[in-house]
Amino acid sequence: MSRAERWLLWAATLLVGVSGLAYGVMKYLVRTDDPYAVVNHPLQPLALKLHVLAAPLLVFAVGLVYSKHIWSHWISGQRRGRGSGVSAWLTLLPMIASGYWIQTTTNRGWLRWLVGAHLVFGGIYLVGFILHQVRLRARARSAR
Repeated sequence: MSRAERWLLWAATLLVGVSGLAYGVMKYLVRTDDPYAVVNHPLQPLALKLHVLAAPLLVFAVGLVYSKHIWSHWISGQRRGRGSGVSAWLTLLPMIASGYWIQTTTNRGWLRWLVGAHLVFGGIYLVGFILHQVRLRARARSAR
């Protein structure tokens, strides 16, 4: 994986992760005193827009990295980083699919289920991605 591809993946993951966490906090944890308020925080719409606009960048970055990094390591049987990498990879499809379905569903029951799935798989992806980076860096340091 090239330095530019790595930077794109990290930047997209950071942008999607931070904007998603910020939106989630504002939507579900912040409460307003105004009973007529549509949003709980003035920056909530901006966080949602950043999240929705950055998500395709993450999908593109993962697709770009897939053939050179993920698939080539899988085929070669490389074990280093496999557990954390596979956990991050396996959460991508449900995270991406639920994110798109959230934007199109009108049924409240389905929406609640999709939001829950998106939060769970998004959280697992972020943790898996971070663990993958930390473990690989730790192993590289110990190999020196």
